[in-house]
Amino acid sequence: MRRRPGIGMRLLIAQTMVLLAGALTTWVVAAIVGPPLFREHLHQAGVSAGSAEEVHAEQAYQYATALSVGGAVAVSAFTAFAVSWHVSRRLQRSITEVASAATAVAEGRYGIRVSPPHLGEDFDSLAQAFNQMAAQLQAVDTSRRQLFSDLAHEIRTPVAVLQAYTEAIEDGVRSLTPDTTAMLRDQIQRLVRFTDDVAALAQAEESSTSLAFADIDTAELIAKSAAAVSERYRSKQVSLSTHLASSQLPPLWGDDQRLSQVLANILDNALRHTPPHGQVDVHADTDGRQLLLRVTDTGEGIAAEHLPRIFERLYRADAARTRDHGGSGLGLAIAKALVEAHGGHISATSQGPGTGTTFTITVPLRTTAQRTPPRPIGHGQHSRIR
Repeated sequence: MRRRPGIGMRLLIAQTMVLLAGALTTWVVAAIVGPPLFREHLHQAGVSAGSAEEVHAEQAYQYATALSVGGAVAVSAFTAFAVSWHVSRRLQRSITEVASAATAVAEGRYGIRVSPPHLGEDFDSLAQAFNQMAAQLQAVDTSRRQLFSDLAHEIRTPVAVLQAYTEAIEDGVRSLTPDTTAMLRDQIQRLVRFTDDVAALAQAEESSTSLAFADIDTAELIAKSAAAVSERYRSKQVSLSTHLASSQLPPLWGDDQRLSQVLANILDNALRHTPPHGQVDVHADTDGRQLLLRVTDTGEGIAAEHLPRIFERLYRADAARTRDHGGSGLGLAIAKALVEAHGGHISATSQGPGTGTTFTITVPLRTTAQRTPPRPIGHGQHSRIR
Protein backbone atom coordinates (compact mmCIF):
# COMPACT_ATOMS: atom_id res chain seq x y z
CA MET A 1 0.00 0.00 0.00
CA ARG A 2 1.12 3.57 -0.72
CA ARG A 3 2.58 5.29 2.30
CA ARG A 4 0.82 8.52 3.14
CA PRO A 5 2.91 11.56 4.11
CA GLY A 6 3.44 12.23 7.80
CA ILE A 7 2.24 15.25 9.70
CA GLY A 8 5.58 17.04 9.22
CA MET A 9 5.37 16.76 5.43
CA ARG A 10 1.73 17.82 5.52
CA LEU A 11 2.63 20.95 7.45
CA LEU A 12 5.31 21.83 4.88
CA ILE A 13 2.87 21.23 2.02
CA ALA A 14 0.28 23.42 3.74
CA GLN A 15 2.80 26.20 4.26
CA THR A 16 3.89 25.96 0.61
CA MET A 17 0.29 26.27 -0.59
CA VAL A 18 -0.25 29.33 1.63
CA LEU A 19 2.96 30.94 0.28
CA LEU A 20 2.03 30.19 -3.34
CA ALA A 21 -1.44 31.65 -2.83
CA GLY A 22 0.09 34.79 -1.25
CA ALA A 23 2.68 35.17 -4.01
CA LEU A 24 0.07 34.72 -6.75
CA THR A 25 -2.24 37.27 -5.13
CA THR A 26 0.63 39.73 -4.76
CA TRP A 27 1.65 39.29 -8.43
CA VAL A 28 -1.95 39.82 -9.62
CA VAL A 29 -2.27 43.00 -7.58
CA ALA A 30 1.15 44.32 -8.66
CA ALA A 31 0.80 43.42 -12.37
CA ILE A 32 -2.88 44.15 -13.07
CA VAL A 33 -4.26 46.49 -10.43
CA GLY A 34 -1.14 48.53 -9.63
CA PRO A 35 -0.04 49.96 -13.03
CA PRO A 36 -3.39 51.63 -13.94
CA LEU A 37 -3.57 53.28 -10.53
CA PHE A 38 0.05 54.42 -10.79
CA ARG A 39 -0.52 55.77 -14.31
CA GLU A 40 -3.60 57.71 -13.17
CA HIS A 41 -1.60 59.37 -10.39
CA LEU A 42 1.08 60.34 -12.91
CA HIS A 43 -1.53 62.00 -15.13
CA GLN A 44 -2.93 63.87 -12.13
CA ALA A 45 0.61 65.03 -11.36
CA GLY A 46 0.91 66.58 -14.88
CA VAL A 47 2.87 63.85 -16.69
CA SER A 48 1.52 63.56 -20.24
CA ALA A 49 0.37 60.20 -21.54
CA GLY A 50 2.91 58.34 -23.70
CA SER A 51 5.75 60.61 -22.68
CA ALA A 52 9.25 59.37 -21.88
CA GLU A 53 8.73 60.39 -18.25
CA GLU A 54 5.65 58.18 -17.99
CA VAL A 55 7.46 55.22 -19.55
CA HIS A 56 10.47 55.68 -17.29
CA ALA A 57 8.28 56.05 -14.17
CA GLU A 58 6.29 52.90 -14.98
CA GLN A 59 9.49 50.93 -15.54
CA ALA A 60 10.83 52.18 -12.21
CA TYR A 61 7.53 51.21 -10.52
CA GLN A 62 7.61 47.71 -12.02
CA TYR A 63 11.25 47.23 -11.08
CA ALA A 64 10.72 48.44 -7.50
CA THR A 65 7.58 46.35 -7.15
CA ALA A 66 9.24 43.19 -8.44
CA LEU A 67 12.28 43.72 -6.24
CA SER A 68 10.38 44.51 -3.04
CA VAL A 69 7.64 41.89 -3.51
CA GLY A 70 10.12 39.25 -4.63
CA GLY A 71 12.39 39.93 -1.66
CA ALA A 72 9.48 39.89 0.78
CA VAL A 73 8.15 36.64 -0.64
CA ALA A 74 11.60 35.06 -0.54
CA VAL A 75 12.21 36.06 3.09
CA SER A 76 8.68 34.99 4.05
CA ALA A 77 9.14 31.64 2.30
CA PHE A 78 12.49 31.01 3.98
CA THR A 79 11.12 31.96 7.42
CA ALA A 80 7.94 29.92 6.96
CA PHE A 81 9.84 26.85 5.80
CA ALA A 82 12.36 27.14 8.64
CA VAL A 83 9.66 27.51 11.30
CA SER A 84 7.51 24.77 9.76
CA TRP A 85 10.49 22.43 9.58
CA HIS A 86 11.39 23.06 13.22
CA VAL A 87 7.83 22.73 14.53
CA SER A 88 7.00 19.74 12.34
CA ARG A 89 10.20 17.99 13.41
CA ARG A 90 9.37 18.44 17.10
CA LEU A 91 5.76 17.48 16.50
CA GLN A 92 6.75 14.42 14.48
CA ARG A 93 9.22 13.37 17.17
CA SER A 94 6.55 13.71 19.86
CA ILE A 95 3.94 11.79 17.88
CA THR A 96 6.46 9.07 17.08
CA GLU A 97 7.35 8.81 20.77
CA VAL A 98 3.69 8.50 21.78
CA ALA A 99 3.04 5.94 19.02
CA SER A 100 6.05 3.86 20.10
CA ALA A 101 5.00 4.09 23.75
CA ALA A 102 1.45 3.07 22.86
CA THR A 103 2.82 0.05 21.00
CA ALA A 104 4.91 -0.84 24.04
CA VAL A 105 1.87 -0.58 26.31
CA ALA A 106 -0.11 -2.77 23.92
CA GLU A 107 2.67 -5.35 24.23
CA GLY A 108 2.41 -5.29 28.03
CA ARG A 109 5.33 -2.97 28.87
CA TYR A 110 3.46 -0.60 31.17
CA GLY A 111 6.52 1.07 32.71
CA ILE A 112 7.16 3.28 29.66
CA ARG A 113 6.50 7.03 29.85
CA VAL A 114 6.62 9.89 27.33
CA SER A 115 8.21 13.29 27.88
CA PRO A 116 6.13 16.48 27.49
CA PRO A 117 6.71 17.96 23.99
CA HIS A 118 6.28 21.59 25.15
CA LEU A 119 4.29 22.34 22.01
CA GLY A 120 1.36 23.91 23.81
CA GLU A 121 -1.14 22.96 26.48
CA ASP A 122 -3.00 20.50 24.27
CA PHE A 123 0.02 18.34 23.45
CA ASP A 124 1.35 18.53 27.01
CA SER A 125 -2.06 17.41 28.30
CA LEU A 126 -2.00 14.52 25.84
CA ALA A 127 1.41 13.38 27.11
CA GLN A 128 0.28 13.72 30.72
CA ALA A 129 -2.92 11.76 30.05
CA PHE A 130 -0.92 9.01 28.35
CA ASN A 131 1.47 8.77 31.30
CA GLN A 132 -1.45 8.58 33.73
CA MET A 133 -3.05 5.84 31.65
CA ALA A 134 0.21 3.88 31.54
CA ALA A 135 0.67 4.29 35.32
CA GLN A 136 -2.85 3.06 36.03
CA LEU A 137 -2.41 0.10 33.70
CA GLN A 138 0.88 -0.70 35.42
CA ALA A 139 -0.83 -0.57 38.83
CA VAL A 140 -3.68 -2.77 37.60
CA ASP A 141 -1.23 -5.26 36.10
CA THR A 142 0.81 -5.38 39.30
CA SER A 143 -2.36 -5.85 41.33
CA ARG A 144 -3.53 -8.57 38.95
CA ARG A 145 -0.25 -10.46 39.18
CA GLN A 146 -0.26 -10.17 42.97
CA LEU A 147 -3.89 -11.26 43.11
CA PHE A 148 -3.25 -14.36 41.02
CA SER A 149 -0.24 -15.21 43.15
CA ASP A 150 -2.26 -14.77 46.35
CA LEU A 151 -5.17 -16.78 44.95
CA ALA A 152 -2.87 -19.63 44.05
CA HIS A 153 -1.29 -19.48 47.50
CA GLU A 154 -4.66 -19.46 49.27
CA ILE A 155 -6.07 -22.36 47.27
CA ARG A 156 -2.90 -24.45 47.40
CA THR A 157 -3.09 -25.23 51.15
CA PRO A 158 -6.60 -26.76 51.33
CA VAL A 159 -6.10 -28.55 48.01
CA ALA A 160 -2.83 -30.04 49.27
CA VAL A 161 -4.53 -31.21 52.46
CA LEU A 162 -7.38 -32.77 50.49
CA GLN A 163 -4.93 -34.49 48.15
CA ALA A 164 -2.80 -35.84 51.01
CA TYR A 165 -5.80 -37.20 52.92
CA THR A 166 -7.31 -38.71 49.77
CA GLU A 167 -4.06 -40.46 48.84
CA ALA A 168 -3.62 -41.69 52.41
CA ILE A 169 -7.11 -43.19 52.37
CA GLU A 170 -6.49 -44.81 48.96
CA ASP A 171 -3.19 -46.29 50.19
CA GLY A 172 -4.78 -47.60 53.36
CA VAL A 173 -2.62 -45.43 55.58
CA ARG A 174 -5.74 -43.67 56.90
CA SER A 175 -9.28 -44.84 57.28
CA LEU A 176 -12.40 -42.74 56.79
CA THR A 177 -12.93 -42.00 60.47
CA PRO A 178 -15.18 -39.20 61.77
CA ASP A 179 -12.07 -37.09 62.43
CA THR A 180 -10.85 -37.59 58.86
CA THR A 181 -14.30 -36.79 57.49
CA ALA A 182 -14.42 -33.62 59.62
CA MET A 183 -11.00 -32.57 58.34
CA LEU A 184 -12.02 -33.11 54.72
CA ARG A 185 -15.29 -31.25 55.25
CA ASP A 186 -13.45 -28.35 56.90
CA GLN A 187 -11.07 -27.95 53.94
CA ILE A 188 -13.93 -28.18 51.44
CA GLN A 189 -15.86 -25.52 53.34
CA ARG A 190 -12.76 -23.36 53.34
CA LEU A 191 -12.55 -23.59 49.54
CA VAL A 192 -16.27 -22.89 49.17
CA ARG A 193 -16.07 -19.89 51.49
CA PHE A 194 -13.06 -18.55 49.62
CA THR A 195 -14.72 -18.85 46.20
CA ASP A 196 -17.85 -17.18 47.59
CA ASP A 197 -15.76 -14.29 48.91
CA VAL A 198 -13.96 -13.88 45.57
CA ALA A 199 -17.32 -13.75 43.77
CA ALA A 200 -18.65 -11.28 46.36
CA LEU A 201 -15.62 -9.03 45.90
CA ALA A 202 -16.00 -9.04 42.12
CA GLN A 203 -19.66 -8.14 42.48
CA ALA A 204 -18.91 -5.46 45.09
CA GLU A 205 -16.38 -3.75 42.82
CA GLU A 206 -18.99 -3.60 40.06
CA SER A 207 -21.81 -2.73 42.45
CA SER A 208 -22.51 0.69 40.92
CA THR A 209 -24.71 -1.12 38.38
CA SER A 210 -26.12 -3.74 40.76
CA LEU A 211 -27.14 -1.76 43.85
CA ALA A 212 -30.85 -1.52 44.62
CA PHE A 213 -31.24 1.82 46.42
CA ALA A 214 -34.12 2.41 48.80
CA ASP A 215 -34.85 4.02 52.17
CA ILE A 216 -33.23 2.04 54.98
CA ASP A 217 -34.14 2.19 58.67
CA THR A 218 -30.70 2.71 60.22
CA ALA A 219 -31.60 1.30 63.63
CA GLU A 220 -33.16 -1.79 62.05
CA LEU A 221 -30.10 -2.28 59.83
CA ILE A 222 -27.77 -2.29 62.84
CA ALA A 223 -30.05 -4.53 64.91
CA LYS A 224 -30.43 -7.01 62.08
CA SER A 225 -26.67 -7.19 61.47
CA ALA A 226 -25.98 -7.69 65.19
CA ALA A 227 -28.61 -10.41 65.44
CA ALA A 228 -27.08 -12.26 62.47
CA VAL A 229 -23.75 -12.73 64.30
CA SER A 230 -25.10 -13.01 67.85
CA GLU A 231 -24.84 -16.79 68.06
CA ARG A 232 -21.18 -16.81 67.06
CA TYR A 233 -20.43 -14.09 69.60
CA ARG A 234 -22.13 -16.12 72.33
CA SER A 235 -20.19 -19.23 71.33
CA LYS A 236 -16.88 -17.39 71.71
CA GLN A 237 -18.08 -15.54 74.83
CA VAL A 238 -17.52 -12.12 73.31
CA SER A 239 -19.96 -9.35 74.26
CA LEU A 240 -21.56 -7.32 71.46
CA SER A 241 -23.25 -4.00 72.27
CA THR A 242 -24.99 -1.48 70.02
CA HIS A 243 -25.24 2.19 70.96
CA LEU A 244 -27.54 4.42 68.92
CA ALA A 245 -27.68 8.19 69.09
CA SER A 246 -30.14 9.65 71.60
CA SER A 247 -31.99 11.42 68.78
CA GLN A 248 -33.84 9.61 66.06
CA LEU A 249 -31.48 8.37 63.37
CA PRO A 250 -32.48 9.48 59.86
CA PRO A 251 -32.96 6.91 57.11
CA LEU A 252 -30.19 5.87 54.76
CA TRP A 253 -30.45 5.86 50.99
CA GLY A 254 -28.72 2.67 49.91
CA ASP A 255 -28.87 -1.05 49.33
CA ASP A 256 -30.04 -2.74 52.53
CA GLN A 257 -28.50 -6.12 51.65
CA ARG A 258 -25.10 -4.66 50.73
CA LEU A 259 -24.85 -2.44 53.81
CA SER A 260 -25.82 -5.41 55.97
CA GLN A 261 -22.98 -7.31 54.30
CA VAL A 262 -20.57 -4.48 55.18
CA LEU A 263 -21.54 -4.57 58.86
CA ALA A 264 -21.47 -8.37 58.90
CA ASN A 265 -17.93 -8.39 57.50
CA ILE A 266 -16.70 -5.81 60.01
CA LEU A 267 -18.37 -7.61 62.93
CA ASP A 268 -17.01 -10.95 61.74
CA ASN A 269 -13.52 -9.47 61.50
CA ALA A 270 -13.82 -8.03 65.02
CA LEU A 271 -14.95 -11.39 66.38
CA ARG A 272 -12.05 -13.27 64.80
CA HIS A 273 -9.50 -10.92 66.37
CA THR A 274 -11.11 -10.50 69.80
CA PRO A 275 -10.28 -13.11 72.46
CA PRO A 276 -12.95 -14.74 74.67
CA HIS A 277 -14.54 -12.42 77.26
CA GLY A 278 -13.67 -9.46 75.03
CA GLN A 279 -15.97 -6.65 74.00
CA VAL A 280 -17.19 -5.28 70.64
CA ASP A 281 -19.22 -2.05 70.52
CA VAL A 282 -21.19 -0.58 67.61
CA HIS A 283 -21.85 3.16 67.81
CA ALA A 284 -24.17 4.99 65.40
CA ASP A 285 -24.55 8.76 65.13
CA THR A 286 -24.93 11.49 62.53
CA ASP A 287 -22.24 13.94 61.49
CA GLY A 288 -23.81 16.64 59.37
CA ARG A 289 -25.21 14.90 56.30
CA GLN A 290 -23.45 11.62 57.02
CA LEU A 291 -24.17 8.57 59.10
CA LEU A 292 -21.19 7.69 61.29
CA LEU A 293 -20.77 4.04 62.33
CA ARG A 294 -17.93 2.93 64.60
CA VAL A 295 -17.16 -0.69 65.43
CA THR A 296 -14.68 -0.89 68.31
CA ASP A 297 -13.20 -4.12 69.70
CA THR A 298 -10.86 -5.00 72.54
CA GLY A 299 -8.94 -7.48 70.42
CA GLU A 300 -5.46 -7.92 69.03
CA GLY A 301 -5.07 -4.47 67.50
CA ILE A 302 -3.12 -3.60 64.36
CA ALA A 303 0.45 -2.38 64.07
CA ALA A 304 0.91 1.03 62.45
CA GLU A 305 2.75 -0.37 59.41
CA HIS A 306 -0.20 -2.63 58.56
CA LEU A 307 -3.03 -0.08 58.91
CA PRO A 308 -2.70 1.45 55.39
CA ARG A 309 -2.97 -1.99 53.75
CA ILE A 310 -5.63 -3.90 55.68
CA PHE A 311 -8.30 -3.12 53.05
CA GLU A 312 -6.22 -4.63 50.25
CA ARG A 313 -7.29 -7.95 48.77
CA LEU A 314 -5.89 -10.97 50.63
CA TYR A 315 -3.64 -8.81 52.79
CA ARG A 316 -2.98 -10.21 56.26
CA ALA A 317 -0.99 -8.60 59.03
CA ASP A 318 -0.33 -12.08 60.40
CA ALA A 319 -1.02 -14.62 57.67
CA ALA A 320 -0.68 -17.79 59.73
CA ARG A 321 -2.82 -16.59 62.63
CA THR A 322 -5.55 -15.24 60.36
CA ARG A 323 -5.83 -18.54 58.49
CA ASP A 324 -6.31 -20.27 61.82
CA HIS A 325 -9.20 -17.90 62.45
CA GLY A 326 -10.71 -18.98 59.12
CA GLY A 327 -10.72 -15.64 57.28
CA SER A 328 -10.30 -15.48 53.53
CA GLY A 329 -8.56 -12.10 53.57
CA LEU A 330 -11.29 -10.57 51.38
CA GLY A 331 -13.90 -9.42 53.91
CA LEU A 332 -12.47 -5.95 54.46
CA ALA A 333 -11.83 -5.45 50.73
CA ILE A 334 -15.49 -6.32 50.07
CA ALA A 335 -16.62 -3.89 52.78
CA LYS A 336 -14.46 -1.10 51.33
CA ALA A 337 -15.79 -1.63 47.79
CA LEU A 338 -19.43 -1.61 48.97
CA VAL A 339 -19.03 1.47 51.17
CA GLU A 340 -17.37 3.41 48.36
CA ALA A 341 -20.15 2.30 45.98
CA HIS A 342 -22.52 4.12 48.35
CA GLY A 343 -20.36 7.25 48.19
CA GLY A 344 -18.97 6.62 51.66
CA HIS A 345 -15.62 5.97 53.28
CA ILE A 346 -14.23 3.32 55.64
CA SER A 347 -11.08 3.54 57.75
CA ALA A 348 -9.41 1.77 60.66
CA THR A 349 -7.45 3.07 63.65
CA SER A 350 -5.47 1.24 66.30
CA GLN A 351 -2.88 2.19 68.89
CA GLY A 352 -0.95 -0.99 68.15
CA PRO A 353 -0.95 -4.69 69.06
CA GLY A 354 -3.07 -5.53 72.08
CA THR A 355 -4.99 -2.23 72.10
CA GLY A 356 -8.01 -3.14 69.99
CA THR A 357 -9.19 -1.63 66.71
CA THR A 358 -11.86 0.85 65.66
CA PHE A 359 -13.43 0.72 62.19
CA THR A 360 -15.21 3.91 61.15
CA ILE A 361 -17.78 3.94 58.34
CA THR A 362 -19.29 7.13 56.96
CA VAL A 363 -22.22 6.93 54.54
CA PRO A 364 -24.06 9.96 53.08
CA LEU A 365 -27.63 10.50 54.27
CA ARG A 366 -30.47 11.49 52.01
CA THR A 367 -31.11 15.20 51.49
CA THR A 368 -34.07 16.77 53.21
CA ALA A 369 -35.99 17.00 49.94
CA GLN A 370 -35.57 13.29 49.28
CA ARG A 371 -36.04 12.05 52.81
CA THR A 372 -39.10 10.04 53.82
CA PRO A 373 -40.20 9.76 57.47
CA PRO A 374 -38.44 6.89 59.22
CA ARG A 375 -40.28 4.42 61.36
CA PRO A 376 -40.46 5.44 65.04
CA ILE A 377 -37.73 4.07 67.25
CA GLY A 378 -37.06 4.63 70.90
CA HIS A 379 -34.70 7.33 72.15
CA GLY A 380 -31.28 6.27 73.27
CA GLN A 381 -31.70 2.68 72.13
CA HIS A 382 -29.19 0.26 73.64
CA SER A 383 -28.98 -3.48 73.18
CA ARG A 384 -26.48 -6.01 74.41
CA ILE A 385 -25.74 -9.56 73.32
CA ARG A 386 -23.84 -11.88 75.61
